[in-house]
Amino acid sequence: MKKTVMIAESFDSRTLANMEVALERACKGLSIGAEEHRVRRRIARKILKCAERGDITLGGLTAAARAAATELAATHVSLAEEHAMKIKAAP
Repeated sequence: MKKTVMIAESFDSRTLANMEVALERACKGLSIGAEEHRVRRRIARKILKCAERGDITLGGLTAAARAAATELAATHVSLAEEHAMKIKAAP
């Protein structure tokens, strides 16, 4: 069984604050879905992985968050293009 560990127990207050700022910065850059829980959760996971690797600087966490947001935006565009092509192809 997987042991659940609270994030607050794993990092100091400064790191937690940096993680929160990084998440907000990345979400602010997204035009679509920034307030969706699944989007924020996915970006937060990338931030957490970055911190677990030892990069707890605001710059490093923000870079990880923005990379995740860019991935999500690209996926969203690809899905939208695919949907538009299906609509055009429909009889």
